[in-house]
Amino acid sequence: MRLTLINQFYTPDISPTAHLCASLAEHRAAQGDEVTVITSRTGYVTAVDAARADGAVRVCRVLSTRLGSRTNLRRFLDWATFYLPAFWRAATLPRQDVIIALTTPPFIALAGALHKFLHPRTKLVLWNMDCYPEAVERSGLVRTGGLMARMMRAVNRALFRRTDRVVCLDRAMRQLLSSQYTPPGGDSAYAVIPNWERAAMFPAGPCHDSPPPRAPGAKFTILYLGNAGYGHEFATMIEAARALRNDPVNFLFVGGGALRPWIAAERQRLGLGNIELRDYVSKEQTPELMRTADCALITLENPMLGVMSPSKLHANLAMGLPILYVGPAGGNVDEAIARFACGASLRPSDARELVETIRSWMSDGSAHARLRQSARRAFDEAYCDLKTLKQFDTLLGSM
Repeated sequence: MRLTLINQFYTPDISPTAHLCASLAEHRAAQGDEVTVITSRTGYVTAVDAARADGAVRVCRVLSTRLGSRTNLRRFLDWATFYLPAFWRAATLPRQDVIIALTTPPFIALAGALHKFLHPRTKLVLWNMDCYPEAVERSGLVRTGGLMARMMRAVNRALFRRTDRVVCLDRAMRQLLSSQYTPPGGDSAYAVIPNWERAAMFPAGPCHDSPPPRAPGAKFTILYLGNAGYGHEFATMIEAARALRNDPVNFLFVGGGALRPWIAAERQRLGLGNIELRDYVSKEQTPELMRTADCALITLENPMLGVMSPSKLHANLAMGLPILYVGPAGGNVDEAIARFACGASLRPSDARELVETIRSWMSDGSAHARLRQSARRAFDEAYCDLKTLKQFDTLLGSM
């Protein structure tokens, strides 16, 4: 099979979509497919070395600006300058059997649709990571139902009419998209495949089941790893940090994002010494960092249900970290907690319950250990590449 994936980011970049794209590309190449990736030299934070070898996968890094995602303007410029060369590369490829396009940047799947127009036998798969225009409407970047939002939905309707399969990250996302857009295959064109992490990067070990006891005076560490961007909810965490300021608790934020300055400002305004901020680390450094944590924090604003699916879940589960989820019910994190009993699912503004949950985990070592075991079991059974890549194989084999 000739298979092409299109995404703005690709390894060695730290973006979650870069690693998901690489995982699928390398897996299909190992199955004997002729795999091409159309990507940029842009990194999520910094530029990427275009000379890196990628084994059996042919990686086409097209020219674009390399400003990174530290501000919205930088991000939009990188998006804008990626479209044209990506469209050209897709148009000039020899006929592909399948093109899989992600949603970074939004509507880049149109490059796949252009290739399909030139080669009608090609199948187009939209691997939907975020829903537009809902993501920018609900974060307040564009007016809900305004001209820009209506134009984006019109583009979506045209795109979905040319899409053979749509991969969603959870049932809420599938419901949101299927309520608005109908691909030629109807409802059967939609599939739900959760994101994942590579099992080889997170080998099972005793730290998942029986973590060493904390040293005297050591704090209970709650880790938030990755992007603190629009769509994530932190007011509840700030209130909990205020209530826990005299408890041996540390909220550790590692990464960046649009809301990172707000968290830093609130930390300073309220004198919250139990909030610690660090910069991004490489993908290879994350397991060692996560070993220092006792649980993981994942948040989502209520309006973002179905619009986005936090990718932090899978690595945290791989490291056996119980999940503190603050967000709406019904999304992928809430579903994982309900299915595997691997954490606590709380609603935004419920800071009191968040505080009580943290204190109960601190005081009951046996219960905390059971949560760690359940977290790792969830990873092994549902959120590692050994499980999810088979679902992509089934999807591609049916086309």
